[in-house]
Amino acid sequence: MTKKIELLAPAGNKEKFYTALHFGADAVYLAGKEFGLRAFADNFTVEEIAECCAFAHKYGKKVYVTVNVYGKNDDIKRLPPYIKQLKQAGVDAVLVSDAGIFDVVREAEPTLPIHISTQANTTNVAAVKFWAKQGAQRVVLARELSLSEIAEISAETKGKVEIEAFVHGAMCISMSGRCLLSNYLTGRDGNYGECVQACRWEYEINEVSRSQEKLTLQEDARGTYILNSKDMNMLAHIDKLAAAGIDSFKIEGRMKSPFYVASVVNAYRRAIDAYYKEGQNFKIDPVLENELQLTSHRQYTTGFYFGDYDRQCYETSKPKQIGIFIATVLNSDGQFVEVEQRNRFAVGDVLQVLAPDGNFLKQIVVEEMYDLDGNKVDDAKIVQQRLKINCNLNLHKFDVLRK
Repeated sequence: MTKKIELLAPAGNKEKFYTALHFGADAVYLAGKEFGLRAFADNFTVEEIAECCAFAHKYGKKVYVTVNVYGKNDDIKRLPPYIKQLKQAGVDAVLVSDAGIFDVVREAEPTLPIHISTQANTTNVAAVKFWAKQGAQRVVLARELSLSEIAEISAETKGKVEIEAFVHGAMCISMSGRCLLSNYLTGRDGNYGECVQACRWEYEINEVSRSQEKLTLQEDARGTYILNSKDMNMLAHIDKLAAAGIDSFKIEGRMKSPFYVASVVNAYRRAIDAYYKEGQNFKIDPVLENELQLTSHRQYTTGFYFGDYDRQCYETSKPKQIGIFIATVLNSDGQFVEVEQRNRFAVGDVLQVLAPDGNFLKQIVVEEMYDLDGNKVDDAKIVQQRLKINCNLNLHKFDVLRK
């Protein structure tokens, strides 16, 4: 049987790590406290990475660690001991974008698998073959490729190197994230994980000799977002992605919330499983498509996959979210469920369950609610308060309640 497609999820902290695996991710990618491209995520100490690896391996899952900064001389000097620590921690691969860092990793730990980050801008079959010859186990392709281009790459490199591609989440306006805008405007270097997403800001344009006259690029009272990309969403095209020969479907979002991770991983896990069950009769369930409307997102696009380059978002840079993240489940005894509050709710509210099992979309009417000291609570308005809610469902840790 052909190896099943891997579902790869983001983990910006430990809660998101456990949430991703709970909802069905086959692997997660995360960063240490340095050398990664999400400096403002919580990220992980080496000890925490080791803990995550041990947990993931117990359930047959994998952990990949990003080492994809564009390193300078001082970085290169400090890198070998860190790579040795990652190997000892049990990571399944590291992601790199720089040829020098690739060599440092190979010399420090020759048996540690290396994945080539999308930051390396790999856009053609020759480049993929090059990385394969260097010993890379996997190449994460640039987002600027169509399905037909990916299929050609896969056909010519099958058996030599694995192919990974982003299928969901935010997209950079610049070539696979190689951007100087944040650095230029704020001094925060996106190529060192400090991007402030300046491309999401609202801009105006004027002709030089008429500096006070702002020109309108589009007649829209809300503004024009000429740099702001829509979010990718390929959920309905799982079969086409598989046919193109992609080995790993990657979800963007280490800076996103646990609710985002739960919603998106749950939808893609169920869609991938449906694809393997239904084969050529695969058709996306509208219920799963709706799941991606409930969590935070900008307008959706299929990016470059179908060659239409429909990326720009002209309406607004602000994400929207229909669903409200109410609480995360801590444990359940079949009579009460203990939760950690995330948004305000009250007795009388109807909450919906987001879960990887048969409890998915079931509802709970909040009839009774208590704090952990046994005091009755009618209005849960204390952030992250732990509460017990009447519930006859057998829920599990990391399940989510929403409105």
